[in-house]
Amino acid sequence: MRLVLTTWNINSVRLRIDLVAKLIKQVRPDVLCLQETKCIDDAFPLKRFKRLGYEHIALNGQKGYHGVAVISKWPFDSTGVRTFCDKVDSRHISVAFGEKAQLARPLVLHNFYVPAGGDIPDPALNPKFEHKLQFLDEMKACEPLHPRGDDRHILVGDLNVAPHEHDVWSHKQLLKVVSHTPIECEKLLAAQSHGAWVDVARERIPMSEKVYTWWSYRAADWTVGNRGRRLDHIWVSRALKDNVTDFSILRDARSWERPSDHVPVTVTLDV
Repeated sequence: MRLVLTTWNINSVRLRIDLVAKLIKQVRPDVLCLQETKCIDDAFPLKRFKRLGYEHIALNGQKGYHGVAVISKWPFDSTGVRTFCDKVDSRHISVAFGEKAQLARPLVLHNFYVPAGGDIPDPALNPKFEHKLQFLDEMKACEPLHPRGDDRHILVGDLNVAPHEHDVWSHKQLLKVVSHTPIECEKLLAAQSHGAWVDVARERIPMSEKVYTWWSYRAADWTVGNRGRRLDHIWVSRALKDNVTDFSILRDARSWERPSDHVPVTVTLDV
């Protein structure tokens, strides 16, 4: 069975529901993971998604900030939410697919929105940065994020770190900028390594090639200078590494009307 999975920091699902509909018509994902939905669960546009063909929706939202959602054509066997850093701030949701989706073996999906970390890359001066570093440490230590053997797990989301040299427009100029500081990169890569996760983008695209999924709103024209960062990620467990058949980043979405500053990232797998 083929699974098309898209992850996207939508930066307000209600404000950009028409862009989500445009994405769905263009990419036709079986499962869509959203971050920064920015609404309580009762205000989520469920009816619109159901009209688009997505009957199965798992939510972890709050008013005005953060929020994650999994929108699916496939039914869930179970759903779950984890909290990190003793904060109930809607940054994680997981779903499991199995018999209800007619899968012979279970498939677990984690959707994350990692804290951005503020502007000052010093945990002593910036509580937001301290929170981010603690969050990444807790991701590394989280036992459910350590797939073993034949476990078929996927982890996606806005992880708010561009960990490699060519995940940013200028490695040298961004070494002291939050999202690409050495300590953030070290901690995200440690979480990836500890869980034996495979970074799909860098498995498919050479490390020497620049890859971005985010461009700041501060630039009047994001295409001038192409000053992007790769903040949005898709990781798969080793058992799924050879099942990946396609991967894409929809750069054009950054030019849509009233866009998110992030663009959708899609993986196709045989499951």
